[in-house]
Amino acid sequence: MSATAIDAYLVCGGRYHDIDYARLQLLALLGEQERIRTRIAADYRDIAAIEASSFLVTYTVDVVPDDTASARLRAYVESGHRWLALHGTNSLLRYAKGRGWEAPREACLHMETVGSQFIAHPPIAPYRVEVTQPKHPLVTGIGSFDADDELYLSELHPPIETLLHARWSGETPGFTESDWRSDEPRPVMYLKQHADGAVLYLTLGHARGRYDMRPLMQEYPQVERGSWKLPVFHELLRRAIRWAARLD
Repeated sequence: MSATAIDAYLVCGGRYHDIDYARLQLLALLGEQERIRTRIAADYRDIAAIEASSFLVTYTVDVVPDDTASARLRAYVESGHRWLALHGTNSLLRYAKGRGWEAPREACLHMETVGSQFIAHPPIAPYRVEVTQPKHPLVTGIGSFDADDELYLSELHPPIETLLHARWSGETPGFTESDWRSDEPRPVMYLKQHADGAVLYLTLGHARGRYDMRPLMQEYPQVERGSWKLPVFHELLRRAIRWAARLD
């Protein structure tokens, strides 16, 4: 008897990032697994379709489910499903004139489910990603590497199991919560358990094209591909997809 198909649901949408690029990259990686069949959406509105899927993958920026969908997503994970959350899945942003970007605490259940809420990031520059748990199957054999990406500084909702981390301290101009001078590990990849299921969060994956900052500016001065340029990032994603689909 042949193996059965595995239904994936990919939510890919948001602001100020090259969502088209990320969507294509993720579909290519999902398509490497013959059994995975993927349905795509830009948000969480079709919660029934998500509940019918085997696993969930999200790459979003400033896109969060409403309270009802958040509760159903929590139940979906607790019932034994796995959720691979990428980059800005934990982001909710508002611009406060004269103060900069702020992260309102308005999607509490969503942030508690994914295990963190994005607050700020320093200007994009290379930083060192360290392996926190080198014996964990998701990162075994992965060495430290440099990522030219957005370094996420987040409010954590433990318990989480950190697999990759970075260290950075300083200030984040442009964000209302700008003082990050404490020298503590900043999770880059972690697991968050919920009963019989789990969320795997990987903050890497920034992408921006020339026309992705509209209406703030008509043309962005450069194309940014962040960690997508790194073979190690693709390897981490392949492992994460196999984990989410229970092919591990």
